[in-house]
Amino acid sequence: LRALPALLMLLTAGALGKPTARQERARPGAVQHEDRAGFQYDHEAFLGKEEARSFDQLSPEESRERLGKIVDRIDDDKDGYITTEELKTWIKRVQKRYIYENVAKVWKDYDLNKDDKIAWEEYKQATYGYYL
Repeated sequence: LRALPALLMLLTAGALGKPTARQERARPGAVQHEDRAGFQYDHEAFLGKEEARSFDQLSPEESRERLGKIVDRIDDDKDGYITTEELKTWIKRVQKRYIYENVAKVWKDYDLNKDDKIAWEEYKQATYGYYL
């Protein structure tokens, strides 16, 4: 899973029996992401942090199978192609889910009296308690 975007395109082509079409080209002067620096960023953006961790434990065959199912979910209009907009929508959805899950997890740490509200005193205690 070193090159997730390339694998995504390969899986789409293999699963659907026809090549994918590139709907949008990079703009001149746009900053390009450097894949050689590490692929974990791509995994987390595409799958979400928890899902990316689970993929690290899978065999290549299991990864291909699970990614194929995800590709089907990304293709909103079910035309057999993944457009740039469909991919952007998917990544935004995954990131939004991660944010909500993270807020829910952190909320428990800050809501010390468990009243579903975070008072200023609770926030200060949870954030700076060991300094105060």
